[in-house]
Amino acid sequence: MPKVVYVESAGREHTVDATVGESVMAAAVKNGVPGIIAECGGNASCGTCHVWVRDEFLSAVGEPNDLEEDLLEMAVSERRDGSRLSCQVPVSPELDGLVVDVPSQQP
Repeated sequence: MPKVVYVESAGREHTVDATVGESVMAAAVKNGVPGIIAECGGNASCGTCHVWVRDEFLSAVGEPNDLEEDLLEMAVSERRDGSRLSCQVPVSPELDGLVVDVPSQQP
């Protein structure tokens, strides 16, 4: 079972076991990770599951699609190179150990 590490803005880490095929957002919500609000339930329509993927995992998670790109441009308070909507990042065995930073505030 792949592990995903969520790092709060204050530095507190939450390591969770994620199921292959579920989203990084779903794993966070299921495990009560603070800061992942997920108002739309993973439908890529709100931007409240924004995370910053650490540089070493950028190629493994891939690029955002056009819809996600639009949401990131409009809804995210601080856009960075590693900005992703965690609802759009499916967990895979290759992402075991994925580390994402959670913004202190979601839009």
